[in-house]
Amino acid sequence: MTPITFSLATCESALASDLDSCYKRTLVTNLMVDKPEDPIQYLIVLLKRGSVEVPRVMLLGPPASGKRTVARKLCEHTQVIHITDSNILKEDTDLTKKALQYKAKQQDIPGDLWIKLIQQRLSKIDCVRRGWVLEGIPQTREEALSLQEAGVAPNHVVLLEAPDAVLIERSQGKRIDPVTGDVYHVTFIWPEDKEVVQRLEHQKAVSEEQLVAQLMQHHREVHALRKTYRNCLKGIDADQPHVDVFDQVLKYILSRHCSVAPHTPRVLLFGPPGSGKSLQAKLISQKYNIVNLCCGELLEAVSADATNMGELIKPYLESGQQVPDSMVLQILTERLSRLDCTTRGWVLHGFPRDLEQAEKLQESNFIPSRVFFLEMTDDVAIERVTLRSIDPVTGERYHSLYKPAPSPEVQTRLQFNPKDSEAQLLQQLKEYWANASSLQDLYPEAVYINADQDPHTIFESLESRLVGRLQNDS
Repeated sequence: MTPITFSLATCESALASDLDSCYKRTLVTNLMVDKPEDPIQYLIVLLKRGSVEVPRVMLLGPPASGKRTVARKLCEHTQVIHITDSNILKEDTDLTKKALQYKAKQQDIPGDLWIKLIQQRLSKIDCVRRGWVLEGIPQTREEALSLQEAGVAPNHVVLLEAPDAVLIERSQGKRIDPVTGDVYHVTFIWPEDKEVVQRLEHQKAVSEEQLVAQLMQHHREVHALRKTYRNCLKGIDADQPHVDVFDQVLKYILSRHCSVAPHTPRVLLFGPPGSGKSLQAKLISQKYNIVNLCCGELLEAVSADATNMGELIKPYLESGQQVPDSMVLQILTERLSRLDCTTRGWVLHGFPRDLEQAEKLQESNFIPSRVFFLEMTDDVAIERVTLRSIDPVTGERYHSLYKPAPSPEVQTRLQFNPKDSEAQLLQQLKEYWANASSLQDLYPEAVYINADQDPHTIFESLESRLVGRLQNDS
């Protein structure tokens, strides 16, 4: 079979234009995540099913918040696959055997091996067809980011929340059914079946000190987890009857939500040196959880890696020469093809710099959905760039007019980047304006923003055009 190259833009255009945009978005996301051998047949099966959104759920929360009870009821109701850290290790595979060797030595399973185990389980046909609930996974931001890089993308994340005092009380009254593994509690959840009551066992004791330590660890990580999954996470109060908790979780899982950000946002930022492209890209990325790509920083990162491409571009960067377009495009398209970019979207700055580069980017099927030109005069650019400096001791950046050094001591040690000299800046401005007109012609729907104003005012102008035109997006 001829290998198929997955491009989000290609997938979108292949779907009927009269489909509901959120429905179409879900089709594309499933296609990108599952990567079937026959994508056309895959789409046909999804469309015939009538519901394309196979549940991919992460159920998070502190110890004793009721994750096991909710997860089991959720799987019974929706027929999805219940995944826990214990049943992942029951798989009969080489990876599992390797992981169990660490457990036998009472050592932690290495993070990269654990991610491979999760990925291996979720790639099985039952999870692909029916969906899954990951109970208590991930526990840290590092684990969450590693799962994202591995292509594990939930469409719903539920965070159960309750006061520590309630959780400690619950932990002390837990009972386990050894036959089913169901969790009960002497006060909150008690089985009606007398036979079940007779066989209940005390859970392996966890001291209050140990539980408090676990809760502290959860509190340290939960803010970062919220941030990682903020576009699909819902917090639910677990300090209420378990039936009510489950009803709220189920209602959220069955909902089909669409992001308020532009549909698979693909944003290009243009502007002369000093116009604030990096700052605005950072603000957009932070607010909408899309990938921030600075071409220059990407090249530096590749150069630092011990790869063939890194070795090829290193001499150019070290000598200050331009990296050949073919190499830049190869690096950039590889990065834009990764799952985080295809599912979350991206904001790109520093490339393309001229019409030829822009046309090659389009030929590679990376077509922006929004293009912005940040505009300012050369005089303002010179004032912004040539008067900026950095403190080599603290790494803090200063500007002679906008952010002067706080003391004479700091002032004396400030350093200026040779690349910020007026002579070099004038050359960069000349090159920018020489190509600006042809780039503007290529993107006739581009939006022009006055960059000679407060950064947050600029961001508000960008954001209004990012979100305000959503109704016209397909």
